Amino acid sequence: MIYIYRFLLNIIFIICPLIILFRLIKKKEDPKRFLEKFCFFSKKRVPGKVIWFHGASVGELQSIIPLLEKLEKKNYIKQILITSNTVSSSKIIGNFKSKKVIHQFFPIDTNFHSKKFIDYWRPSLVFFIDSEIWPNMIYNLNEKKISVNLINARITKKSFERWKFFPNFSKKIFEKFDLCLSSSKESQSYCKKLGLKNPKFFGNLKFSQSENENVSLKKDIQKFLKKRIVWCASSTHETEEKLCGNIHNELKKSYKNLLTIIIPRHINRSQYIKNELENINLKVHSHNSGKKINEDTDIYLVDVYGLTKSFFNVSKNIFLGGSIINHGGQNPLEATRYGCNVIHGPNVSNFKEIYNFLKKNKISYKISNQSEMLKVLKNLFSKNNRSKNLQKKLFLIGQEVLNRTYDSIDLLIKNETSKT
Repeated sequence: MIYIYRFLLNIIFIICPLIILFRLIKKKEDPKRFLEKFCFFSKKRVPGKVIWFHGASVGELQSIIPLLEKLEKKNYIKQILITSNTVSSSKIIGNFKSKKVIHQFFPIDTNFHSKKFIDYWRPSLVFFIDSEIWPNMIYNLNEKKISVNLINARITKKSFERWKFFPNFSKKIFEKFDLCLSSSKESQSYCKKLGLKNPKFFGNLKFSQSENENVSLKKDIQKFLKKRIVWCASSTHETEEKLCGNIHNELKKSYKNLLTIIIPRHINRSQYIKNELENINLKVHSHNSGKKINEDTDIYLVDVYGLTKSFFNVSKNIFLGGSIINHGGQNPLEATRYGCNVIHGPNVSNFKEIYNFLKKNKISYKISNQSEMLKVLKNLFSKNNRSKNLQKKLFLIGQEVLNRTYDSIDLLIKNETSKT
Protein backbone atom coordinates (compact mmCIF):
# COMPACT_ATOMS: atom_id res chain seq x y z
CA MET A 1 0.00 0.00 0.00
CA ILE A 2 2.89 2.36 0.74
CA TYR A 3 4.01 2.01 -2.88
CA ILE A 4 0.56 2.98 -4.15
CA TYR A 5 0.61 5.99 -1.80
CA ARG A 6 4.04 7.01 -3.11
CA PHE A 7 2.91 6.62 -6.71
CA LEU A 8 -0.13 8.84 -6.11
CA LEU A 9 2.00 11.45 -4.29
CA ASN A 10 4.38 11.57 -7.26
CA ILE A 11 1.47 12.25 -9.61
CA ILE A 12 0.26 15.05 -7.34
CA PHE A 13 3.80 16.41 -7.21
CA ILE A 14 3.77 16.85 -11.01
CA ILE A 15 0.84 19.27 -10.77
CA CYS A 16 2.12 20.84 -7.54
CA PRO A 17 3.38 24.05 -9.22
CA LEU A 18 -0.16 24.78 -10.43
CA ILE A 19 -1.59 24.10 -6.97
CA ILE A 20 1.02 26.36 -5.34
CA LEU A 21 0.38 29.11 -7.92
CA PHE A 22 -3.36 28.98 -7.21
CA ARG A 23 -2.68 29.12 -3.46
CA LEU A 24 -0.30 32.06 -3.92
CA ILE A 25 -3.02 33.97 -5.79
CA LYS A 26 -5.44 33.17 -2.96
CA LYS A 27 -2.80 34.35 -0.44
CA LYS A 28 -2.73 30.90 1.16
CA GLU A 29 1.02 30.57 0.65
CA ASP A 30 3.90 32.78 1.77
CA PRO A 31 5.48 34.15 -1.46
CA LYS A 32 8.88 34.38 0.25
CA ARG A 33 8.82 30.96 1.88
CA PHE A 34 6.69 28.53 -0.14
CA LEU A 35 9.85 26.84 -1.50
CA GLU A 36 10.38 25.39 1.98
CA LYS A 37 7.69 22.87 1.04
CA PHE A 38 10.12 21.63 -1.64
CA CYS A 39 12.98 21.42 0.89
CA PHE A 40 14.66 24.73 0.04
CA PHE A 41 15.25 25.68 3.66
CA SER A 42 15.33 29.27 4.92
CA LYS A 43 16.80 28.39 8.34
CA LYS A 44 19.96 26.53 9.30
CA ARG A 45 20.36 23.57 11.57
CA VAL A 46 22.63 24.26 14.53
CA PRO A 47 25.05 21.68 15.98
CA GLY A 48 23.55 19.56 18.73
CA LYS A 49 20.23 17.88 19.49
CA VAL A 50 17.18 19.04 17.49
CA ILE A 51 13.65 18.30 18.70
CA TRP A 52 10.93 18.54 16.04
CA PHE A 53 7.21 19.28 16.50
CA HIS A 54 4.72 19.25 13.62
CA GLY A 55 1.13 20.51 13.65
CA ALA A 56 -1.21 21.28 10.79
CA SER A 57 -2.21 24.84 11.59
CA VAL A 58 -2.95 27.50 14.21
CA GLY A 59 -4.82 25.42 16.80
CA GLU A 60 -2.23 22.67 16.92
CA LEU A 61 0.71 25.05 17.33
CA GLN A 62 -1.04 27.20 19.92
CA SER A 63 -1.63 24.07 22.00
CA ILE A 64 2.12 23.43 22.32
CA ILE A 65 3.24 27.00 23.13
CA PRO A 66 3.19 26.25 26.90
CA LEU A 67 5.31 23.14 26.22
CA LEU A 68 7.79 25.14 24.16
CA GLU A 69 8.15 27.66 26.99
CA LYS A 70 9.28 24.84 29.26
CA LEU A 71 11.46 22.98 26.76
CA GLU A 72 13.41 25.98 25.52
CA LYS A 73 14.92 26.33 29.02
CA LYS A 74 16.59 22.91 28.75
CA ASN A 75 20.33 23.11 28.02
CA TYR A 76 20.42 19.67 26.40
CA ILE A 77 18.11 20.90 23.61
CA LYS A 78 19.98 23.07 21.12
CA GLN A 79 17.18 23.74 18.63
CA ILE A 80 13.42 23.23 18.48
CA LEU A 81 12.11 22.88 14.95
CA ILE A 82 8.42 23.63 14.40
CA THR A 83 6.72 22.78 11.12
CA SER A 84 3.19 23.43 9.91
CA ASN A 85 1.20 23.72 6.69
CA THR A 86 -0.38 27.17 6.79
CA VAL A 87 0.70 30.81 6.63
CA SER A 88 -1.40 31.72 9.68
CA SER A 89 0.35 29.11 11.83
CA SER A 90 3.79 30.37 10.78
CA LYS A 91 2.85 33.79 12.14
CA ILE A 92 1.92 32.25 15.51
CA ILE A 93 5.45 30.87 15.88
CA GLY A 94 6.85 34.12 14.46
CA ASN A 95 5.34 35.90 17.48
CA PHE A 96 6.91 33.41 19.90
CA LYS A 97 10.14 34.95 21.19
CA SER A 98 12.82 32.30 21.55
CA LYS A 99 16.42 31.80 20.43
CA LYS A 100 15.92 28.06 20.08
CA VAL A 101 12.58 27.83 18.28
CA ILE A 102 12.48 28.12 14.47
CA HIS A 103 9.69 27.51 11.97
CA GLN A 104 9.71 25.87 8.55
CA PHE A 105 6.84 24.71 6.37
CA PHE A 106 6.26 20.97 6.28
CA PRO A 107 7.54 19.41 3.04
CA ILE A 108 5.41 17.68 0.43
CA ASP A 109 5.18 14.09 1.63
CA THR A 110 6.89 12.42 -1.30
CA ASN A 111 9.48 9.76 -0.54
CA PHE A 112 12.24 12.01 -1.95
CA HIS A 113 11.30 15.17 -0.05
CA SER A 114 10.69 13.45 3.27
CA LYS A 115 14.14 11.82 3.09
CA LYS A 116 15.77 15.12 2.12
CA PHE A 117 14.06 16.88 5.03
CA ILE A 118 15.19 14.23 7.53
CA ASP A 119 18.77 14.20 6.22
CA TYR A 120 19.05 17.97 6.59
CA TRP A 121 17.48 18.42 10.04
CA ARG A 122 18.51 15.07 11.62
CA PRO A 123 16.04 15.37 14.53
CA SER A 124 16.61 13.38 17.71
CA LEU A 125 12.86 13.04 18.34
CA VAL A 126 9.71 13.93 16.44
CA PHE A 127 6.31 14.85 17.87
CA PHE A 128 3.29 14.96 15.57
CA ILE A 129 0.36 16.90 17.03
CA ASP A 130 -3.36 16.10 16.84
CA SER A 131 -4.19 14.09 13.71
CA GLU A 132 -1.18 14.79 11.52
CA ILE A 133 -0.21 11.45 9.94
CA TRP A 134 2.15 11.54 6.94
CA PRO A 135 3.06 8.00 5.83
CA ASN A 136 6.29 8.67 3.88
CA MET A 137 7.72 10.86 6.61
CA ILE A 138 6.82 8.33 9.32
CA TYR A 139 8.25 5.38 7.33
CA ASN A 140 11.50 7.21 6.64
CA LEU A 141 11.91 8.43 10.21
CA ASN A 142 11.42 4.86 11.37
CA GLU A 143 14.07 3.61 8.92
CA LYS A 144 16.51 6.14 10.42
CA LYS A 145 15.57 4.85 13.91
CA ILE A 146 14.32 8.29 14.94
CA SER A 147 11.66 8.18 17.65
CA VAL A 148 8.22 9.23 16.33
CA ASN A 149 5.50 10.25 18.79
CA LEU A 150 1.93 11.49 18.69
CA ILE A 151 0.77 14.09 21.22
CA ASN A 152 -2.68 15.49 21.88
CA ALA A 153 -3.81 12.82 19.43
CA ARG A 154 -7.26 13.33 17.96
CA ILE A 155 -8.87 10.48 16.03
CA THR A 156 -12.52 11.05 15.17
CA LYS A 157 -14.96 8.28 14.29
CA LYS A 158 -14.85 9.43 10.66
CA SER A 159 -11.05 9.30 10.44
CA PHE A 160 -11.00 5.99 12.34
CA GLU A 161 -13.33 4.45 9.75
CA ARG A 162 -11.10 5.75 6.94
CA TRP A 163 -7.99 4.20 8.47
CA LYS A 164 -9.78 0.90 9.12
CA PHE A 165 -10.60 0.71 5.42
CA PHE A 166 -6.86 -0.02 4.93
CA PRO A 167 -6.17 -2.21 8.00
CA ASN A 168 -2.70 -3.50 7.08
CA PHE A 169 -1.48 -0.10 5.89
CA SER A 170 -2.78 1.73 8.95
CA LYS A 171 -1.33 -0.89 11.34
CA LYS A 172 2.12 -0.53 9.77
CA ILE A 173 1.95 3.24 10.22
CA PHE A 174 0.52 3.46 13.73
CA GLU A 175 2.75 0.76 15.22
CA LYS A 176 5.74 2.98 14.42
CA PHE A 177 4.79 5.54 17.10
CA ASP A 178 6.68 5.15 20.37
CA LEU A 179 4.43 7.36 22.51
CA CYS A 180 0.79 8.35 22.09
CA LEU A 181 -0.88 10.93 24.34
CA SER A 182 -4.56 11.24 23.41
CA SER A 183 -6.65 14.40 23.61
CA SER A 184 -9.81 12.52 24.65
CA LYS A 185 -10.93 9.13 25.90
CA GLU A 186 -12.65 8.50 22.58
CA SER A 187 -9.40 9.17 20.71
CA GLN A 188 -7.54 6.94 23.17
CA SER A 189 -9.88 4.08 22.31
CA TYR A 190 -9.51 4.61 18.55
CA CYS A 191 -5.71 4.90 18.86
CA LYS A 192 -5.57 1.56 20.66
CA LYS A 193 -7.72 -0.12 17.99
CA LEU A 194 -5.46 1.29 15.26
CA GLY A 195 -2.39 -0.32 16.80
CA LEU A 196 -0.73 2.46 18.79
CA LYS A 197 1.28 1.21 21.75
CA ASN A 198 -0.37 1.85 25.11
CA PRO A 199 -2.03 5.21 24.31
CA LYS A 200 -2.40 7.42 27.40
CA PHE A 201 -4.94 10.08 28.27
CA PHE A 202 -3.96 12.99 30.51
CA GLY A 203 -6.45 15.48 29.10
CA ASN A 204 -6.55 17.87 26.17
CA LEU A 205 -3.39 19.99 25.86
CA LYS A 206 -5.55 22.86 24.62
CA PHE A 207 -6.61 23.39 28.25
CA SER A 208 -3.07 24.58 29.00
CA GLN A 209 -2.10 28.23 28.99
CA SER A 210 1.02 30.20 28.08
CA GLU A 211 2.95 31.89 30.89
CA ASN A 212 3.70 34.93 28.74
CA GLU A 213 0.42 35.97 27.15
CA ASN A 214 0.19 39.62 26.15
CA VAL A 215 -3.45 40.62 25.73
CA SER A 216 -3.19 44.39 25.78
CA LEU A 217 -4.71 46.52 23.01
CA LYS A 218 -3.73 50.04 21.97
CA LYS A 219 -5.19 52.75 24.18
CA ASP A 220 -7.36 54.26 21.44
CA ILE A 221 -8.97 50.86 20.77
CA GLN A 222 -9.53 50.24 24.50
CA LYS A 223 -11.11 53.68 24.88
CA PHE A 224 -13.40 53.06 21.91
CA LEU A 225 -14.50 49.62 23.12
CA LYS A 226 -15.36 50.86 26.61
CA LYS A 227 -18.10 53.05 25.14
CA ARG A 228 -19.83 50.17 23.40
CA ILE A 229 -21.82 47.01 24.08
CA VAL A 230 -19.45 44.47 22.58
CA TRP A 231 -19.77 40.92 21.35
CA CYS A 232 -17.31 38.98 19.22
CA ALA A 233 -17.56 36.44 16.41
CA SER A 234 -14.29 34.53 16.12
CA SER A 235 -12.83 31.97 13.70
CA THR A 236 -15.67 32.63 11.28
CA HIS A 237 -15.97 30.98 7.89
CA GLU A 238 -17.84 31.90 4.72
CA THR A 239 -21.59 32.62 5.30
CA GLU A 240 -21.03 33.03 9.05
CA GLU A 241 -19.88 36.66 8.77
CA LYS A 242 -23.04 37.65 6.93
CA LEU A 243 -25.11 35.83 9.56
CA CYS A 244 -23.37 37.90 12.25
CA GLY A 245 -23.93 41.07 10.21
CA ASN A 246 -27.67 40.36 10.00
CA ILE A 247 -27.76 39.69 13.74
CA HIS A 248 -25.98 43.01 14.36
CA ASN A 249 -28.65 44.83 12.33
CA GLU A 250 -31.37 43.21 14.42
CA LEU A 251 -29.67 43.83 17.77
CA LYS A 252 -28.98 47.46 16.88
CA LYS A 253 -32.71 48.12 17.07
CA SER A 254 -32.47 47.51 20.83
CA TYR A 255 -28.83 48.42 21.53
CA LYS A 256 -27.86 51.66 19.79
CA ASN A 257 -24.22 51.58 20.87
CA LEU A 258 -23.62 47.97 19.79
CA LEU A 259 -20.28 46.88 18.32
CA THR A 260 -19.67 43.50 16.70
CA ILE A 261 -16.06 42.31 16.46
CA ILE A 262 -15.43 39.80 13.69
CA ILE A 263 -12.20 37.76 13.59
CA PRO A 264 -12.24 35.58 10.45
CA ARG A 265 -10.47 32.23 10.46
CA HIS A 266 -8.64 33.19 7.27
CA ILE A 267 -7.72 36.86 6.98
CA ASN A 268 -7.07 36.59 3.24
CA ARG A 269 -10.89 36.77 2.96
CA SER A 270 -11.03 40.14 4.76
CA GLN A 271 -11.77 42.35 1.76
CA TYR A 272 -14.53 40.00 0.62
CA ILE A 273 -16.03 40.05 4.15
CA LYS A 274 -15.85 43.84 4.30
CA ASN A 275 -17.65 44.17 0.97
CA GLU A 276 -20.28 41.63 1.99
CA LEU A 277 -21.06 43.45 5.24
CA GLU A 278 -21.12 46.89 3.61
CA ASN A 279 -23.69 45.51 1.14
CA ILE A 280 -26.10 45.05 4.07
CA ASN A 281 -25.55 48.66 5.16
CA LEU A 282 -23.02 48.09 7.90
CA LYS A 283 -20.10 50.41 8.58
CA VAL A 284 -16.92 48.35 8.81
CA HIS A 285 -13.58 49.35 10.32
CA SER A 286 -10.58 47.20 9.39
CA HIS A 287 -8.00 46.89 12.16
CA ASN A 288 -5.12 46.79 9.68
CA SER A 289 -6.18 50.04 7.96
CA GLY A 290 -4.44 52.14 10.60
CA LYS A 291 -7.22 54.71 10.34
CA LYS A 292 -9.02 56.41 13.18
CA ILE A 293 -12.11 54.46 14.28
CA ASN A 294 -15.33 56.26 13.37
CA GLU A 295 -17.84 56.58 16.19
CA ASP A 296 -20.61 55.09 14.02
CA THR A 297 -18.67 51.87 13.31
CA ASP A 298 -20.86 48.76 13.36
CA ILE A 299 -18.29 46.04 12.70
CA TYR A 300 -14.68 45.96 13.88
CA LEU A 301 -12.96 43.56 11.45
CA VAL A 302 -9.75 42.05 12.86
CA ASP A 303 -7.76 41.39 9.70
CA VAL A 304 -4.44 40.51 11.37
CA TYR A 305 -3.19 37.41 13.17
CA GLY A 306 -2.27 37.24 16.84
CA LEU A 307 -4.89 39.51 18.48
CA THR A 308 -7.69 37.02 19.13
CA LYS A 309 -6.93 36.68 22.86
CA SER A 310 -6.72 40.46 23.22
CA PHE A 311 -10.27 40.84 21.91
CA PHE A 312 -11.51 37.91 24.01
CA ASN A 313 -10.16 39.79 27.01
CA VAL A 314 -12.56 42.70 26.35
CA SER A 315 -15.58 40.64 25.27
CA LYS A 316 -17.98 38.78 27.52
CA ASN A 317 -19.79 36.87 24.79
CA ILE A 318 -18.20 35.02 21.89
CA PHE A 319 -19.68 33.22 18.91
CA LEU A 320 -17.23 30.61 17.63
CA GLY A 321 -17.39 29.96 13.91
CA GLY A 322 -16.90 26.82 11.90
CA SER A 323 -19.93 25.52 13.77
CA ILE A 324 -22.87 26.77 11.69
CA ILE A 325 -21.26 25.35 8.57
CA ASN A 326 -20.27 21.67 8.62
CA HIS A 327 -16.64 22.24 9.64
CA GLY A 328 -16.50 20.66 13.09
CA GLY A 329 -16.11 23.82 15.15
CA GLN A 330 -13.14 25.64 16.68
CA ASN A 331 -11.46 25.37 20.06
CA PRO A 332 -13.58 27.22 22.69
CA LEU A 333 -11.06 27.07 25.52
CA GLU A 334 -9.23 30.30 24.68
CA ALA A 335 -12.46 32.26 25.06
CA THR A 336 -13.49 30.56 28.29
CA ARG A 337 -10.07 31.16 29.85
CA TYR A 338 -10.91 34.86 29.63
CA GLY A 339 -14.27 34.34 31.33
CA CYS A 340 -16.36 34.54 28.15
CA ASN A 341 -19.60 32.75 27.36
CA VAL A 342 -19.39 30.73 24.16
CA ILE A 343 -22.15 30.54 21.56
CA HIS A 344 -21.80 27.87 18.89
CA GLY A 345 -23.68 26.11 16.13
CA PRO A 346 -24.54 22.39 16.02
CA ASN A 347 -21.36 21.26 14.21
CA VAL A 348 -18.70 20.96 16.93
CA SER A 349 -17.56 17.35 16.52
CA ASN A 350 -13.87 18.35 16.65
CA PHE A 351 -14.27 19.47 20.28
CA LYS A 352 -17.17 17.34 21.50
CA GLU A 353 -15.76 16.52 24.96
CA ILE A 354 -14.69 20.11 25.61
CA TYR A 355 -18.14 21.46 24.69
CA ASN A 356 -19.77 18.88 26.97
CA PHE A 357 -17.58 20.19 29.80
CA LEU A 358 -18.55 23.80 29.05
CA LYS A 359 -22.23 22.93 28.80
CA LYS A 360 -22.14 21.32 32.27
CA ASN A 361 -20.63 24.54 33.61
CA LYS A 362 -23.36 26.58 31.86
CA ILE A 363 -21.08 28.80 29.80
CA SER A 364 -21.72 27.43 26.31
CA TYR A 365 -24.91 27.87 24.32
CA LYS A 366 -25.87 25.87 21.27
CA ILE A 367 -27.82 27.66 18.55
CA SER A 368 -29.06 26.50 15.14
CA ASN A 369 -30.22 29.70 13.45
CA GLN A 370 -30.33 33.48 13.55
CA SER A 371 -33.38 33.81 15.80
CA GLU A 372 -31.90 31.47 18.43
CA MET A 373 -28.64 33.39 18.42
CA LEU A 374 -30.48 36.69 18.84
CA LYS A 375 -32.36 35.31 21.83
CA VAL A 376 -29.19 34.01 23.50
CA LEU A 377 -27.28 37.26 22.97
CA LYS A 378 -30.09 39.43 24.35
CA ASN A 379 -30.24 37.21 27.42
CA LEU A 380 -26.47 37.36 27.93
CA PHE A 381 -26.33 41.14 27.46
CA SER A 382 -28.59 41.48 30.51
CA LYS A 383 -26.21 39.58 32.79
CA ASN A 384 -22.87 40.26 34.44
CA ASN A 385 -21.52 36.89 33.52
CA ARG A 386 -17.76 36.55 33.79
CA SER A 387 -16.94 33.58 36.01
CA LYS A 388 -13.68 33.90 37.97
CA ASN A 389 -14.25 30.48 39.56
CA LEU A 390 -14.44 28.78 36.18
CA GLN A 391 -11.33 30.62 34.96
CA LYS A 392 -9.44 29.26 37.98
CA LYS A 393 -10.82 25.76 37.37
CA LEU A 394 -9.71 25.83 33.72
CA PHE A 395 -6.27 27.07 34.74
CA LEU A 396 -5.80 24.20 37.20
CA ILE A 397 -6.99 21.61 34.66
CA GLY A 398 -4.62 23.08 32.07
CA GLN A 399 -1.67 23.00 34.47
CA GLU A 400 -2.22 19.34 35.28
CA VAL A 401 -2.49 18.34 31.61
CA LEU A 402 0.58 20.41 30.73
CA ASN A 403 2.72 19.04 33.56
CA ARG A 404 1.87 15.40 32.87
CA THR A 405 2.43 15.84 29.13
CA TYR A 406 5.70 17.67 29.73
CA ASP A 407 6.97 14.99 32.14
CA SER A 408 6.33 12.26 29.54
CA ILE A 409 8.00 14.22 26.74
CA ASP A 410 10.92 15.35 28.91
CA LEU A 411 11.67 11.76 29.90
CA LEU A 412 11.75 10.72 26.24
CA ILE A 413 14.00 13.64 25.31
CA LYS A 414 16.42 12.94 28.18
CA ASN A 415 16.66 9.29 27.14
CA GLU A 416 17.36 10.23 23.51
CA THR A 417 19.77 13.07 24.24
CA SER A 418 21.81 10.83 26.58
CA LYS A 419 22.62 8.54 23.64
CA THR A 420 25.97 9.00 21.96
